[in-house]
Amino acid sequence: MLTETLRLAVQAIRRNLMRSLLTVLGVVIGVAAVIAMVTVGQGSSAQVTAEVESLGSNLVILRPGKQSMGPPSARDSAPAFRLADVAALQGLSSVAYAVPIVSSTQTVIFGNANVTTTITGTSVDYLALGGWTLQHGRAFTDSEDRAGTPACLLGETVRAALFGQSDPTGDTIRVKSLSCTVIGTLAPKGASTMGQDQDDTVLMPVRAVQRRLAGSAEVASVSIGLKSGVSTTRGIRDITALMSERRRIALGQEDDFSVFDLKQIATALSGVSAVLTGLLSAVAAVSLLVGGIGIMNIMLVSVTERTREIGIRLSVGATAAQVLLQFLVEAVVLSLSPVASSASFWALALPPLPQGSWASPSCPPSPSSPWPSPSRPSWA
Repeated sequence: MLTETLRLAVQAIRRNLMRSLLTVLGVVIGVAAVIAMVTVGQGSSAQVTAEVESLGSNLVILRPGKQSMGPPSARDSAPAFRLADVAALQGLSSVAYAVPIVSSTQTVIFGNANVTTTITGTSVDYLALGGWTLQHGRAFTDSEDRAGTPACLLGETVRAALFGQSDPTGDTIRVKSLSCTVIGTLAPKGASTMGQDQDDTVLMPVRAVQRRLAGSAEVASVSIGLKSGVSTTRGIRDITALMSERRRIALGQEDDFSVFDLKQIATALSGVSAVLTGLLSAVAAVSLLVGGIGIMNIMLVSVTERTREIGIRLSVGATAAQVLLQFLVEAVVLSLSPVASSASFWALALPPLPQGSWASPSCPPSPSSPWPSPSRPSWA
């Protein structure tokens, strides 16, 4: 009985193929949208977590000013750090690396090629702290760092723009009015979580950038890597105590610097991603709901158009439950589009139904019945 009901449902869908396909399309779009949004949300959260983990499990960022949500306050114009502050941070028992960061946007020129990029002044520990590897050449030495020697490490984007496929090690480029010797190139890292090209950079010793490009001894920020086994809470406490002492901040007075834990940033970004995914999934669920309403309307129209068929089935002995089951199976087949497609091909391969096979098996039509015995039910 169920097999015949399924066969009749597939044949009914085939007789109204265009209408059925449009109904199924609404369901397919709704389901695909929900799956796509959930997948994108989970993928973005995993990407944020992976990128933060690649930066190091115990990495914190120290910046001047009390940076927080809301309008800026007077404390945001706090004095910048100095290299002496970085040296003091390196002396903490909980700190493995303290790397100064000084950034400047400049035009880099080699021959007839030029590119505008970010010049990052830092120390030799920057590569180890940020997980950078060298593709060619070497890193600048401690002596070059202390002397402020104009030596450059090129990111992959800058190298490709200036030198194409060739190795620039040993060549001299011009950064603003400063001649800088290329001592190596960095292996590509790609885009960051925020979509910024990490390879669009040039690394130089921090003193070279301060003296030759920035014209200031200020340090914009300090990236700090904590020692293995040191908790982030302890590291932030030690850093806060040291900087409060060096900047002469009295007890109870608001700090004029900020310490950011990258894990907290990653958690916040993941939370935002989850909220956006939920909103997009809700929008996608509307499409799924519309598809379901479409199937309901199609089945309602189908019942209205097939009143003659329903009357014939009831007159020859089919029960109301059997008629209801017929329409229910059609709705299920429409909802399961892959099943509907497979069932359609299956129905094409089946032989035609014998006359009267749609009637109730327990009440076959009588040869003397006044009702005609059609070869096919009259579908709308």
